[in-house]
Amino acid sequence: MYAVGSVHYETFRNGSKTYFNSSRFFPEDVRQDVFALYGFVRTADDFVDRIPQDRDGFTRFVSRYRAALDGHRSGDPIIDGFVELAHRKQFDPAWTDAFLQSMASDLDVSRHETIEESLAYIYGSAEVIGLFMARIMDLEPEAEHAACMLGRAMQFINFIRDIAEDNRYGRVYLPISESTLTSLSEAEAREKNADFVAFIHAQIQRFMLWQEEAESGYRFIPRKYRIPIKTAGDMYKWTGQQIAADPFIVYNRKVKPHRARIVFSGMFNIIRC
Repeated sequence: MYAVGSVHYETFRNGSKTYFNSSRFFPEDVRQDVFALYGFVRTADDFVDRIPQDRDGFTRFVSRYRAALDGHRSGDPIIDGFVELAHRKQFDPAWTDAFLQSMASDLDVSRHETIEESLAYIYGSAEVIGLFMARIMDLEPEAEHAACMLGRAMQFINFIRDIAEDNRYGRVYLPISESTLTSLSEAEAREKNADFVAFIHAQIQRFMLWQEEAESGYRFIPRKYRIPIKTAGDMYKWTGQQIAADPFIVYNRKVKPHRARIVFSGMFNIIRC
């Protein structure tokens, strides 16, 4: 097992407040694997989310990953830790390829206007993360669909939460073709107030349905792993509820639960799970 170090810890902590704090409830061995996974995916994501984007850095990162996968140690703890994890937990290499393809698309594609386009991106950016997590927890194959749905639901609420941030990147991830909106700019949202609110409510309802489908698979997860998974899911539902109450909040701040709320939810789930 590759020794996970501070670089994995800091990369994960800086990239995902909700899931990082929820993951602290995993047993130590699984938590180390989760840190190795998220260190890799957050690093790849950071290349394409910088302003300006680091296309060359992303290309080198992918090349070093592929060389490491073929047995040539990269010397990068983020890459080598993930490759060791991938071999040990028998990740399907196609899952990582799908993830990297979605990340690469952020370098060129700025709009995903239909739900089909959104879901194609979400498969690589989030559903495969659910598949990785299922392997880390050694779940049975029947758990994989729910794992994908959980990744899908979490990514989708992130799209809603991050509208203002994605506007700065010139990106649209939500299926605005389902509305009268031509963009998700704050100016247009306020001009078409009722249409924007209806659109956001419809997307949150879609998220909730996917989240319910994901939760139907909690029964496949051993209790010691279910606690952090359920805690993260609860926090994403909380985020959706806050936005549903005031859709325009997405233009004022990024809606995220405080660490204390996450920890309290985790402690509550220890009792009730």
